[in-house]
Formats: sequence, structure tokens, C-alpha cells
Amino acid sequence: QVQLVESGGGLVQPGGSLRLSCAASRSIFSIDAMGWYRQAPGKQRELVAVISKDDDTNYADSVKGRFTISRDNAKNTVYLQMNRLRPEDTAVYYCNAKYHQDYFHDIWGQGTQVTVSI
Repeated sequence: QVQLVESGGGLVQPGGSLRLSCAASRSIFSIDAMGWYRQAPGKQRELVAVISKDDDTNYADSVKGRFTISRDNAKNTVYLQMNRLRPEDTAVYYCNAKYHQDYFHDIWGQGTQVTVSI
């Protein structure tokens, strides 16, 4: 099954930008959906953005107009460009892949910390 490794997290000031990357261990061309989720301390994990294999995208209302998800099939990588970051965006961000291959797979990366603070 595919393995996912996130990178690009860090500390940024409010209003700043970060780009997260999710590198897959094999081709993502046929993966039905790849997404980014986040979990803040004391809160449930929530969907941030998802992109289908047909490049259809969906975003949480809280990030619409600020975040952009994209995929580069040639590099087996999914990105999350985050602009105009706010303190409430602080969380651990997780990459996710959902696909069918013999059975349904729901795969998670290890997460990357994003902290938005002065």
C-alpha cells in the first residue's frame, strides 16, 4: 500500500504563507482522493482540502480563498499552499489517501506541525 510523508510545516507569523508537501511512495495517478486534514490540541481532526484524481477540489469553509490544494502526478506529490495564515490555523496537518485496490485503503501520513504565532 502507498506510504505518505508530509513536509513543509513550521512556525510562521500571522498573515504569512507556507507550502506543505505530501510525497507518496508510488504513483498517485489512480488514487481516488488525496486530502489534507488537521487536528488542533483538544479538537477533532477535520478536513482542510481534498483533490480527486480528476482534479476536482473541495475546501473547508474556514480556508476557502486562502488555501490551495494541488497534485503533481509526475512527482507523486500533493501540495497545500497556505496563504494569509491565522493563529487558528495552528494544528498538526495530515496527508490522506483513499483508493480501491482489492479493498478500500485509507492511508495517513505522520503529520507535520504548523504553528501560526507572533
